[in-house]
Amino acid sequence: MTECQNHEPEVPFSGSFAFDWEQRKLGELSEPLMYGLNAASTDFDGINKYIRITDIDDETRMFKMDGLTSPVFQPNESEKYKLELGDLLFARTGASVGKTYIYKASDGLVYFAGFLIRARIKPDYVADFVFQNTLTEQYKQFIQITSQRSGQPGVNAQEYESYSFLVPNKQEQKLIGTFFNQMDNLITLHQRKLKHLQEQKIGLLQKMFPKEGANVPEVRFPEFTDPWEQRELGEVADIIGGGTPSTNNSEYWGDEIDWYAPAEIGEQIYLTGSQKKITEIGLQHSSARILPVGTVLFTSRAGIGNTAILTKIAATNQGFQSIVPHKNELDSYFIFSRTHELKRYGETVGAGSTFTEVSGKQMARMPILIPKMLEQLKIGEFFKQFDNLITLHQRKLEHLQEQKKALLQQMFI
Repeated sequence: MTECQNHEPEVPFSGSFAFDWEQRKLGELSEPLMYGLNAASTDFDGINKYIRITDIDDETRMFKMDGLTSPVFQPNESEKYKLELGDLLFARTGASVGKTYIYKASDGLVYFAGFLIRARIKPDYVADFVFQNTLTEQYKQFIQITSQRSGQPGVNAQEYESYSFLVPNKQEQKLIGTFFNQMDNLITLHQRKLKHLQEQKIGLLQKMFPKEGANVPEVRFPEFTDPWEQRELGEVADIIGGGTPSTNNSEYWGDEIDWYAPAEIGEQIYLTGSQKKITEIGLQHSSARILPVGTVLFTSRAGIGNTAILTKIAATNQGFQSIVPHKNELDSYFIFSRTHELKRYGETVGAGSTFTEVSGKQMARMPILIPKMLEQLKIGEFFKQFDNLITLHQRKLEHLQEQKKALLQQMFI
């Protein structure tokens, strides 16, 4: 028997509905859930697409079209595995258990594979509403609890059918489903813009720095014509390692000097404050050294090649070989923009039995082509502005994603 709950969401649509939301199981809203096609995949034949767990994007839940395949099947045996508008797919095993996807006509002719389960939503209910419910914290908790196995995690069709959630009338379902569908489209648009900018930057990096064997870049500001000069990194910068004061002496630790560890160097460009700080006494009783503003921190072990620029003086632990540019010889943002080269070199020359590590002497010997300072500054400023644009789009995307997450919590019960 269906349980009637006198609930409504925190943020109902304006002109609120007078109908209570009712508790329903997925099995009540759907035709019997069905396992996918147990068939091998082959090269895409141009028509028949095969969707597997790995073909569903973890973040967007869209069908990834960059590695299309077709199923190996007999056409008369596979019709029941063909997706229709509004069909939902559920991953049933492995690390991606619980991941969902909703079929769209724009995805073309699609057959679903064996490690997926299909829910074909009945006409009295709205597939978009059900799909959005699978993005809520309530659904995640259901998967976390239900998927527990002695081996790898899994949820079978019967367990999925038992998933219970509150459902409004069809009109409100449709409004909620449409609202979030439009929001998903906006998020996807921003994701594509961001990806385009990131790919554009990669292309520019390849063209604005000389290729192997050349001494001038393919693309250059018109006022510069001189060839770039071959140097060693240690000729135009100091390479400085770090150190760790004794953790047994409380006098060495306080709030005076920023002190970075490699784990703090992520995707940010500028560093403004460390998680841990050391005292002046701690600095004096360790091999750590003060690094000036503009230093490019470079992680030298346990993930070689992560970089960031200091905005105020700081020190690091021994997991760094940081680059301190010489005044009027090397620009901070110019060398930061060459992170991919620094990383590749460090990974190539690094050694170690426990973990790979690159030394300061090795980094100092890195061969590098550089132009005169004025051209370095112009290239550095160009990529700084480009990175700022990427960061702006990243923040817009994150804001939309957080906004959707909050609305999912408020608009579903």
